Amino acid sequence: MTTATPELLTVPEVMERLKVGRTKVYDLIRTRRLVSIKVDGCRRIPTDAVREFIDGRLGEAA
Repeated sequence: MTTATPELLTVPEVMERLKVGRTKVYDLIRTRRLVSIKVDGCRRIPTDAVREFIDGRLGEAA
């Protein structure tokens, strides 16, 4: 059985999806509210992590 590899987003792509600035994305990463990995020194964020972050914020707002 094979597992699907998650799509990895760049910081600018996450900025666009969340409609926030670069500093905010790095703050979310630093405070571990947004999961990320480093690939050869470049920060990448799985699409699932962005989705989980949004779902969590929606849950808090309800």
